[in-house]
Amino acid sequence: MNIVVDDLSGPQIAGFLNEHVQQMRSITPLESKHALDLDGLREPEVTFWSVMDGEVVVGCGAIKKLDATHAELKSMRTAPARKRTGIASLLLKHIITETRRLGFTRLSLETGSAEFFLPARKLYEKFGFHPCEPFADYQPDPNSVYMTRLL
Repeated sequence: MNIVVDDLSGPQIAGFLNEHVQQMRSITPLESKHALDLDGLREPEVTFWSVMDGEVVVGCGAIKKLDATHAELKSMRTAPARKRTGIASLLLKHIITETRRLGFTRLSLETGSAEFFLPARKLYEKFGFHPCEPFADYQPDPNSVYMTRLL
């Protein structure tokens, strides 16, 4: 497997992300959906990585610069057929390392509070994230859990 910075120009990653957004819309009320679409992920303050197994996208994740020291983890996803195979851990470790290398000292995230998101919350806890108050433009939301960690 290879983790690469992705410019989001290929049809495979576009389809992979569309599945992600559609899945989030089916689980989370629209007013609580914070997944970025393709255009949002192409913004200059976002760095996006794809996990490739040969020519196949099996995972993705991104960071969005919030300020000079704080970034937000966005769009973490593993292909449904590849869940629980270590891809998310491999990617999260890579993103934490790269975020630190880019000079950020804090990495935060928003994820869902529903049972569906429990494996994600456990993964983030395993990597040192802990609950926090809403950050950036987020507001308190019963459908969201906010987490952060120092780098």
